[in-house]
Amino acid sequence: MNVPAYKVASFEITDIPLIRKIAKLHKPIILSTGIAQIEDIERAIQVCVEEKNYQIILLKCASAYPTPYEDMNLKTMSNMEETFGCITGLSDHTMGTAASVAAVAMGAKVIEKHLTLSRKDGGPDGIFSMEPDELKKLVDEIRIVEKAMGAVKYELTSKQKKNREHSRSLFVIRDMKQGERFTSDNVRSIRPGFGMHPMYFENILGKSAKIDIEKGTPLSWELIN
Repeated sequence: MNVPAYKVASFEITDIPLIRKIAKLHKPIILSTGIAQIEDIERAIQVCVEEKNYQIILLKCASAYPTPYEDMNLKTMSNMEETFGCITGLSDHTMGTAASVAAVAMGAKVIEKHLTLSRKDGGPDGIFSMEPDELKKLVDEIRIVEKAMGAVKYELTSKQKKNREHSRSLFVIRDMKQGERFTSDNVRSIRPGFGMHPMYFENILGKSAKIDIEKGTPLSWELIN
């Protein structure tokens, strides 16, 4: 059939001869870990490595149908990535989209969900399977999360830079005469952000005005002796 990858279900992760045969085909292998103890995962990975197949994807899984949310332990998925150095994802048997969307936010690269045309059709997986409109909703939510995750970035967007104008800064709030001292009565941190940074408030207290300053003037070093 020339499939692009092979999926090994949780209940087959202990079938080492099967995993070895798959590994020899040198295509990506997706391993669900629902019933696996950590030594089972180690053994399955070791077999793949022995066959020089390093295209391994581990899926965090709880073999309960449907799975209660409190049994998901999604943090294990991140630990599997650190422990085994593999791509990780989630085999999700919960109802709804929350667990899968959270997993993507935590770094999941593969999401497995069961699909049915209608839960009314029954079948062994029917009760916890997604219907087509629900699967579309899941994919849409995942795509949103992927966009929102972005990258580590402290630079401001042009919109954020514009919004900084609405931040606080130091303004003169009473008319001042040349030589008059700056105090908490005539200088205040208010909006907008056209004056000095509020971090300088204590530095300018006690200094004097270089010229007459009108109430409502953004404070700047040019106005201070």
